[in-house]
Amino acid sequence: MAYYDSPAILRTRSATPLTPEMSKILPYVTDKTIARHLGSVGRSMDMGHAKNYFNPATRTVYSRYQPNDWFLSNSINYTLSDKERSFAERLRADAWRAVKETDARTRNRQNDVTKRLGERVQDIAFWKSELNNEINAMATEMENLKEYKRTCEKALADTANPLHISEECLMNREKRQGIDLVNDDVERSLVKEVEVIKKCQARLKKVLDKAYVQLKMDRAAQHALEIDAKDKHHAQGLDDRMQMLRNSSAGVGYVPGIENIDNTITIPESWARYTQENIARSQRERANSERLRGEIDSTLRQSANDMWNHFNAVNNAFNTRIRETTDARNKLQAHLQKTMQEIFDMERNVALLRKAIMDKEQPMKVAQTRLDERTRRINVELCNDPAMKSLQREVTEIKESLRILKDRLKSSELSLARLIKTKATLEHDISVKDNTLKIDASFCMGMRKGFPMDPKVGPIFQMPIC
Repeated sequence: MAYYDSPAILRTRSATPLTPEMSKILPYVTDKTIARHLGSVGRSMDMGHAKNYFNPATRTVYSRYQPNDWFLSNSINYTLSDKERSFAERLRADAWRAVKETDARTRNRQNDVTKRLGERVQDIAFWKSELNNEINAMATEMENLKEYKRTCEKALADTANPLHISEECLMNREKRQGIDLVNDDVERSLVKEVEVIKKCQARLKKVLDKAYVQLKMDRAAQHALEIDAKDKHHAQGLDDRMQMLRNSSAGVGYVPGIENIDNTITIPESWARYTQENIARSQRERANSERLRGEIDSTLRQSANDMWNHFNAVNNAFNTRIRETTDARNKLQAHLQKTMQEIFDMERNVALLRKAIMDKEQPMKVAQTRLDERTRRINVELCNDPAMKSLQREVTEIKESLRILKDRLKSSELSLARLIKTKATLEHDISVKDNTLKIDASFCMGMRKGFPMDPKVGPIFQMPIC
């Protein structure tokens, strides 16, 4: 296909000046003198070398060339014509080759640039897809971590009530009286429960602080990903438009000197490494976030297990102590009943002794009266006869009986007083036990039974499953 048979191409005026090689092969045509085209021959012949001739007919002087000059001029013109035509033919051939070569080179270069733009768009699309996937994964992980953080905050708030109940139980048990103010298993278990709850709160606060810091790190990594994805979206749109740009597209124009402007700040390796580092940073933070969620989950379960075990231990200690106190109170009441019966019997015994002592008064009076009257006998009748001896022995026996009865009465009265005191002691101790039972069974266990610490019910044990 000939050059002139090729389809018409819209061309604009080139802004590229003639190259030095082209300027060298163009003919020198600024001087129109024929002699200038004759080379060394022409430079030796000039119009100034024409000879002057006198014409007698007209009586004038003319400048005339020689016939040889005329033939030489014609020959030179023929030669010059052949030379210029040959030069023009060569120039047209060179121009045609230059047009074809430059056109092919321009098309190839433009196709290569379009291809590279397409590859660049694919690279940007790939990394943008990776960034978007990582952004979505990070968003999901942040939501999961926020949910765990909310659960942990709820669990920390839920520990306030058990702590308040344990401290309230300790304060109520300070109202015990007397001998019941003992450092028993219940008190030690309550103190241990308070310590365990405070340790659980400290652990929950620690993981909450970690979660707060981790969320900040996750947001920072996500922000870097979003900025990178936004930049790649802008670059992808721009390069995609540049890839679709053609010679016939609207909006193309000259931007002189733009090829000398280099505002790039990265190379392909550093460009890809920047995105890889952002993705790697996000993946590290996601891994840290996942580990932290596992730590939160284990902390919640460990705290729940510790609190549940100590809650049961305290309740068991309370139940054991309540049984012991109830048994002690029942035994005290039984002893009180026996003591009261013994007091009743002792009162009867005292009354009997007193009656027996009073019953000895008349025999004593009779015996002493007999002895007194027999002292009024006279003379020899004052005989120490058996009757006298019997009266004396009777008085002595009655005195001894009175002494014995009075000793028994005194002992009985002392025993009765001790029994009455024992009764008061037993009644006081029973009231102390009743007060302790009221505190432990009604106040403390009433609060603890009303608080839901069942793992299936308690809010602290409700942890999300992701």
